[in-house]
Amino acid sequence: MTLRMRAYSILVGRAPEIREKYQRIRSAQTASWQRPFAWVCLAGLHADRLLRKAGGRQTGQDSRTARRLSGKTPESAASVREVPESLARRLAEYDVISFDVFDTLLFRPFASPEDLFYIVGQKLNYPDFRRIRRKAEEREREENRRLRGCGEITLSDIYRRLEQEAGIPAEEGMRLEQETEKELCFANPYLLDVFRILQRKGKRIIVLSDMYLPKETVSEMLEKCGFSGIEACYVSCECGCSKSGGGLYGKIEKALGPGSYIHIGDCRAADVENARKAGWDSMLYQNVNRAGEPFRAMEMSCVTGSVYRGLVNAHLHNGLQVRDRDYECGFLYGGILALGYCQFIRRYTQSHGIERILFLSRDGHILFRVYRLLYPEEEGKIRYVLWSRLAAAKMAARCYKYDYFRRFLFHKVNQGFTLKQILEAMELSDMLGGLTERSGRGLKENDILTDRNVHAVMDYLNGRWEETAVHYDSQLETGKRYYEKMLSGAKKAAVIDIGWAGSGAMALDTLFQRIWNLDCQVTGILAGTNTLCSAEPDMSEAQLASGKLVSYVFSQAHNRDLWAKHDPARGDNVAMEKLFSSPLPGFRGFAGPDWEERSLRPDTDRRAAEAGRIQEGILDFCRLYQKSGMEAFLPCISGRDAAAPAYLWMEAERKKLREEDIRCVLT
Repeated sequence: MTLRMRAYSILVGRAPEIREKYQRIRSAQTASWQRPFAWVCLAGLHADRLLRKAGGRQTGQDSRTARRLSGKTPESAASVREVPESLARRLAEYDVISFDVFDTLLFRPFASPEDLFYIVGQKLNYPDFRRIRRKAEEREREENRRLRGCGEITLSDIYRRLEQEAGIPAEEGMRLEQETEKELCFANPYLLDVFRILQRKGKRIIVLSDMYLPKETVSEMLEKCGFSGIEACYVSCECGCSKSGGGLYGKIEKALGPGSYIHIGDCRAADVENARKAGWDSMLYQNVNRAGEPFRAMEMSCVTGSVYRGLVNAHLHNGLQVRDRDYECGFLYGGILALGYCQFIRRYTQSHGIERILFLSRDGHILFRVYRLLYPEEEGKIRYVLWSRLAAAKMAARCYKYDYFRRFLFHKVNQGFTLKQILEAMELSDMLGGLTERSGRGLKENDILTDRNVHAVMDYLNGRWEETAVHYDSQLETGKRYYEKMLSGAKKAAVIDIGWAGSGAMALDTLFQRIWNLDCQVTGILAGTNTLCSAEPDMSEAQLASGKLVSYVFSQAHNRDLWAKHDPARGDNVAMEKLFSSPLPGFRGFAGPDWEERSLRPDTDRRAAEAGRIQEGILDFCRLYQKSGMEAFLPCISGRDAAAPAYLWMEAERKKLREEDIRCVLT
């Protein structure tokens, strides 16, 4: 590509709203002396765009976090630890090995322990329960210190106060809180491996916890998560002393007798320093939520945000494994988006009597896999179908001629494509001679498609329109047979596509109704729509208003902050599509004897390998969410919450893109 074409690509090609306006201005300037005026207008368009972006620039913690994400090192590498076998060998040198319980052996699916009270309050159907529960515990501890000189209290102490001050039945509240703790806790996989190795060696293992829960409840939680056969469980509320106060260590050593002791926990003061003061060796296990906090999106609703942060921090920072950046991209940013999107799809299709759900290739590949994972009972209802913008533009050309020329010609202007390449892509190679020989404009097959000759090409094809359109008739017949099979007689279908104009769904609906005469109504379900920064921001608004298209993350009608800032020119569409990438090849159409096999055979190149790892990360997040049990309490993740982590990552991707552009211009 020449320097001129490269500069055009950077200054014009990446900004749809600038490209459209600039091309209108440039086409009106026919003389060479008028070109500087077009350049001045181009500079003005960029200045206006920069001013608009500056007005909506994101600030605060999420913006700082986005800068952290631009590094090259995988996040999980920050918390890598020695392999469990190595740690177990070192711990086995001691007579007694002691572990902290919460945030060490056991994790909760929350960024903060008290966020579990959201779920307890949900079960009790008591508003503001989390705050009320925390205040009751604080006041009970203060009163106990004043009256008895000790801040240790029991769960029954807390709920007696809650019954008196808030009218919450103590027995019911205690039962639900303990039930929720046991229901949602899960094992730290790293220390579970260490624990099992030590157990096989016959070592004495105990656990200590500064906790208001009864010892029996803590023991049941440990047993449920695989930590069975522990010699003793000590909780501060029953011992009358704590790790944080330092007295628990001496009391335990007195009970168990002399020997060498080591304690492992996540609190530097209570678990490390106080253990050493008592004469024990100690080891800090870095708290996973503190380790992951600098990387996490905070601009999320309180419950969903806490669950998301708690799950991903536990997975990436437990120290068991270092993941690569592609896997983390899928796990951290694509996982919650795919999960929430599939929840949305299921709610919509169930409430609207949809009989068939069609996931369009290739972006729909991972969504199809996630949906099948989450809702195996709907296996017979879902299909992964071959479709693409390219196929839609060709096969619906008779109905959408404007879109046909826009996609094949005007979107390729000044991109370095020759006329021969353009007509080959349109599958019109046999018409090339007529264009170059008889056009009357002196066109040659190796001429580059530019804003100067694009109308001549369009006029030529328009003048021979029936000859042009007939090239796609055989594919129309093949496509009809294919979709008849995929619909299997369904009368209502949902078409799943990432975005942005919903053209994939609309083209299929047109083919079903006007060309193939298939008795099936289509609704398009998009992740997001065309945005304020798009060249055609209101392209699909009529269909969105009628309900023919619906959007999960944003549209003009909801989440308008995302709708306004999502910018295709900065690579946002490409970044979002990367999250839903697939190792399968792109679909070019229903041509050739092996069109289906070719489109379902995974590629083996680097791009396909990266896409495979991204998909693995997405699926692992969804599996972790399923296993956590949070689906019962958080069945509907909003589009705004689901997109928040992805937009942090996209901010980092934009930074990389800007740096690449600067390097390209300088070189």
